[in-house]
Amino acid sequence: MNDEIAAVETVAGLMALSARTAPKARGTDVLFTRVVKRDGLPLLARTMRSIGEARGIVFFLRDAANVEQSDACVLLGARKEPTAGIDCGACGFATCAGMLKFVPASPAEKAPLRGPNCAVRMVDLGIAIGSAVKTAQIHNVDNRVMYSCGVAALSLGWLEGCQVGYGIPLKAAGKNIYFDRPKV
Repeated sequence: MNDEIAAVETVAGLMALSARTAPKARGTDVLFTRVVKRDGLPLLARTMRSIGEARGIVFFLRDAANVEQSDACVLLGARKEPTAGIDCGACGFATCAGMLKFVPASPAEKAPLRGPNCAVRMVDLGIAIGSAVKTAQIHNVDNRVMYSCGVAALSLGWLEGCQVGYGIPLKAAGKNIYFDRPKV
């Protein structure tokens, strides 16, 4: 491992820390973080490619190519419980208890993400993602938030107890590999 890859792995840990300490509704933490180092990236990319081919989602294939070239990846997910407990109705249910009791009519395995989810907790996840990418930016590490990484990580069981997840692959290079990408 060279010094730049070691530095990227350090920044990945700092990103997980930034996500962990990001503000969360009612002070309740439902966030799950995981840092995937270089040795785990091939499996993540293969899983992304497999899902993309099976579902006919071309951007998963493009994203998988980026992950293969990356130095590390930060995974962030949100657990279903506890909800914010404020019965706001943003999830589509009148109460938090009603949302938690709901069982989807179709098997969850068919959908890339599972739900329903507390809308307030999804905002918490978004704020945590923003905090993480801010940390990458401060340290000049190229990155991109990817839904496809999160779907693959959920499929692999890498985001324990989570129903929603995202990945942020990272790279230190002379040219940002996540910028000039083929349009799909």
